[in-house]
Amino acid sequence: MEITEVRITLRDEERLKAFANITFDNAFVIRGLKVINGNNGYFVSMPSRKRTDGTHQDIAHPVNNEMRRLIEEKVLQAYEEMLKTQSV
Repeated sequence: MEITEVRITLRDEERLKAFANITFDNAFVIRGLKVINGNNGYFVSMPSRKRTDGTHQDIAHPVNNEMRRLIEEKVLQAYEEMLKTQSV
């Protein structure tokens, strides 16, 4: 499985820096990933929904660390590239 496209929509909030949509094999899209500026740097949050008790549950997420690292790497790389084009 290959990530064939990453689309970034920038946000100018304290912690939320961007939304991302990723496409796998030009055939399957996951929308609503978030680029978050956390206490230890940037990370990617999976799409989630708020439960009635106020907690959040991921709607889609990787099932192993290898896929999580791949998604985070590709999304953060696209985010950095988007920042460079915005500052030019």
